[in-house]
Amino acid sequence: MSDLDLVIRGGLVCDASFPTFMLAHWVRDGANGRLPLQWVINALSRKPVRAAGFHDRRVLAEGLKADLNVIDLDRLKLHKHGVRHDLPAGGRRLTQGADGYAATIVSGVSIQREGTPTGQSPRRPVRGASPAIAGGKA
Repeated sequence: MSDLDLVIRGGLVCDASFPTFMLAHWVRDGANGRLPLQWVINALSRKPVRAAGFHDRRVLAEGLKADLNVIDLDRLKLHKHGVRHDLPAGGRRLTQGADGYAATIVSGVSIQREGTPTGQSPRRPVRGASPAIAGGKA
């Protein structure tokens, strides 16, 4: 079975819960070999966007995209997996919620508070890589 067959049949798991698991298990709960919070945040955010060529969102600075999550590490917890049939033609998708995300802020706009959408969205479609930050690395 190809990857496309798995996507069409709704059997492919896109494990978007990975960042929550990393923070809860390896930063907060890891008894042996706990990973430093700064290292995990860098590995989950700055490194992937740099690799994808999004040069306008690696740091919090004026004029750059300010996408961030405000996380209550003590309350961070994954929910059980679920299935939603909300894709076109009744297609299904696997979902997994989480607690502990106090806010999600995108381009300076709060789009979610305590897991509830605010109804605001500053998003526009991403069209390729962003220009490099003036002055070199960020």
